[in-house]
Amino acid sequence: MMLWTIIGMAFVTAVPRVVPVFLLEKLNLPEWGRKWLSAIPYAALGALILPGIVTVIEGEPWIGLAGGAAAVTTAWLRAPIMVTVLVAIVVVFLLNGF
Repeated sequence: MMLWTIIGMAFVTAVPRVVPVFLLEKLNLPEWGRKWLSAIPYAALGALILPGIVTVIEGEPWIGLAGGAAAVTTAWLRAPIMVTVLVAIVVVFLLNGF
């Protein structure tokens, strides 16, 4: 029974990831459709990151927002990802009062 459960979970996890690859490859989408679909990963990333940013220090969401703003600014300047992460950590650390 456990083996069938694992196989079933693997199937329902894989199908939504694999099927769109084959379907979207065959579709001839208009330019606005392609732009809309290309924005989905950024929207999902924002939805995953923003709650963590505003709750990094309990009761002081501005500290997390400042760290996030520092990370966005550093990334905008095309710094390497480790530099971006370290800048955000240092900003939150300093604003939290060590």
